[in-house]
Amino acid sequence: MSVRLAVLGLGRGAMLTVPAFATHPGVEIVAGCDPQAAARAGFGGLCFDSVETLLDWGAFDAVYVASPHEFHADHAVMAARAGKHVLVEKPMAVSLAHAAAMVRAAEAAGTVLMVGPSHGYDPPVELAASLIEGGEAGPLRLIHGFAFTDFLYRPRRAAELDTAQGGGVVFSQATHQIDMARRLALSPVASVSAWTGGWGGRGSEGAFTALLTFASGAAASLTYSGMARYDSDALAGWVGELGAVKPLTAHARTRAALGRGDEAGAKAARTFAAGWPEVPRPKHHEHLGSLVALCEQADLELTPDGVIVHSNDGARAMPASLPPVQRWNVAEAFVRAVEGVAPPLLDGRWGLETLAVCHAILLSAREGHDVAPADLLTDLI
Repeated sequence: MSVRLAVLGLGRGAMLTVPAFATHPGVEIVAGCDPQAAARAGFGGLCFDSVETLLDWGAFDAVYVASPHEFHADHAVMAARAGKHVLVEKPMAVSLAHAAAMVRAAEAAGTVLMVGPSHGYDPPVELAASLIEGGEAGPLRLIHGFAFTDFLYRPRRAAELDTAQGGGVVFSQATHQIDMARRLALSPVASVSAWTGGWGGRGSEGAFTALLTFASGAAASLTYSGMARYDSDALAGWVGELGAVKPLTAHARTRAALGRGDEAGAKAARTFAAGWPEVPRPKHHEHLGSLVALCEQADLELTPDGVIVHSNDGARAMPASLPPVQRWNVAEAFVRAVEGVAPPLLDGRWGLETLAVCHAILLSAREGHDVAPADLLTDLI
């Protein structure tokens, strides 16, 4: 029996993830929901203009919450109270209190709360995690991860450039790097020391660097810039974040397009208002920048094709199998969770802890001292 899925929010996130659900044999997409008429028309089929009318209809089992960040908590809590399973886009919420309310609502209702998609689900990350957990690489000691993108200069709504509403690169992009590091570390984040910066007139923080230490004694150095000049995909054979080969001039084009104005129109063109996207079979995995995990017995270099294992015997490439469409494993994990086969790895409590690390980055940068993410979660759950 298929999971009947409703898609709440028909923007860019849904454009990238819905094709995986549409092609999954265990899913039937039964409805969409968005306040924008153009997005509903582009999505096609049965669509609602508000979450209230969607829930009043109610003929679905689960909802993919891909609405803007500032609405995630309200929409997820409403869905859980209606007995619906929830896959919510990252970050799961803006405030930690709201994220904790999402966890409590799902646990009270006995429904699934899964956070994603996130690069923490990428098959090369999963392969590297298996090499560490299985003992082949030995315990993790140090992660070095960085990504330099054009994120801040892509078309944005005003809220996406306002940190208070979940905008900026920490909530939107640090989440990915934190999830990857946490999957490999197999240990809670004990402390965070960070810096954030922004320049170029876009308002929110456009870059950060953070040192995470784990309870195990391992550490991760994570750096991200969305300022659209240097492109770290140059180190990945110009394979972009979504797994396709990109032009060397991609970042320059992004800046130039923004300078031509009509940011709202350009934003709409990246949503279901433009119709269903073409979904080519992937040639490479999705990835975010570069990441190397240094372990006691081997160093693991993640690539868009898998993992290069650097050991005492030299380097060998271990490919990760390509899915039929990107993010297939996210759809599969959600279906398995809804069917009760296996709980999601990145569940609500995982998402809450990752969000706490995001807040620790912002707090450490603002106040100039180390922050323990666990301290930010006191009395919330």
